[in-house]
Amino acid sequence: MIASIEFTNFKVLRSARIELAPVNLLIGPNGSGKSSVLLALQRLRQFAGRPPQFAAKLAAPGQNSGQLLFRFHPPFADLTAQLDCAPDGAGRSLRIIGGHDVPSRWTELVPRLASVRVVALDQAALARPSPAGAPILLGDDGTNLPAALDRVQREQPETFARIGAEFCRVLPEYRSIGCATAPDGTRRLVAEIVGEARALGAEELSQGTLVLLGLLVLTEVRPLPAILCLEEIDRGIHPRLLREIRDLLYRMSEPGAGQPGTQILTTTHSPYLLDLFRDTLDEVIVAQKRGAEATFERLSDREDLREAIGTASLGDLWYSGVLGGIPDEA
Repeated sequence: MIASIEFTNFKVLRSARIELAPVNLLIGPNGSGKSSVLLALQRLRQFAGRPPQFAAKLAAPGQNSGQLLFRFHPPFADLTAQLDCAPDGAGRSLRIIGGHDVPSRWTELVPRLASVRVVALDQAALARPSPAGAPILLGDDGTNLPAALDRVQREQPETFARIGAEFCRVLPEYRSIGCATAPDGTRRLVAEIVGEARALGAEELSQGTLVLLGLLVLTEVRPLPAILCLEEIDRGIHPRLLREIRDLLYRMSEPGAGQPGTQILTTTHSPYLLDLFRDTLDEVIVAQKRGAEATFERLSDREDLREAIGTASLGDLWYSGVLGGIPDEA
C-alpha cells in the first residue's frame, strides 16, 4: 500500500524518511516520532476525500510549514501525494504528482486511503455499554464494542462464531463471549467462564481480555481497512499471549477472499513483543531521538548488529541500548 513517507518539519520529524513493509513494528523512546507517523496517516485519510491539486512536479515546502510525501507500492507506484501542513501538524493542502492519467488513478486509490484506521484501544472505552442508537462500528478507542459485536452476531454469524472460537482458544478459561440487551436498548458485554453459572460483565474483565476482544473484532470483521495503525498493541497483554496478537496481525496482512491484505503499523514499548520479530528484522523500525529531532532506521539495514542478534534476544539488546531507540540519559 504505502511504500514510504518523507517528513519535513512535521512535529519532531524535521527531516526523516520511513519505508514501510506489509507489517511494521515501531520501537523507540517517548517523543521519538512513532505517533507522528500514525498522525501523518490520519492527515492523509482526512485529505484523501477532498479535491486535490494535480501537478507535474513536487513543490518546495513553504516558509514555516511542514510537508509529507507519500509514495505507494504497485500498482500505484507512479503516484506521489504531497501534503502541506501547518507547524502544529494540521493539514493545509494536498497535491498529487504522477505520470499517465493521474486523476483517474488517484480516484481509484482514494477509497483505500479513506479506510485508514488509527486505533488506540482503551480499557474504559472497551468496557463501556453501548446505549440504544449508538454507532455499530468499533470506535478508534474501542468505544461501542458491545454494539459492534452485536451487529456482527446478527449480520455476520459465521464471523461472530469465529471471533468467539478464537477468543476462547486464546483464553480457555472462557466458554463464550457475547452481548446482552437491556429493556432500554443498552447493550453490554457478557462472558461465561468454564465451570461457572454466573456470566461476567465487561467491568469484571481484565484490560488484556478486552483488548484481545477488540483486536478480534478489528481483524475479523469485513471489510478490512487498507491500513491499520495500532498504538501500544501490547497494552495489558500477558507476554505469553503476545505471539497470538502478532499472529492476528500477520493473518490480517495476508491477501485472501477478495481482500488485498491490510498494511499494519503498530508501536510498542514491549521487549517481549520485539523478541517475536527476531526472524523478520525488515519489519522492525527503530525511532532514534537525537535532541529535538528524530529519524528512523530499519533493523535489517544494521549490518553491525548481525553478530549480536545471533547471540542475544532483541529485547535485551534494545534495553541495553545496542539497538538504539532508548531515552536520552540525564
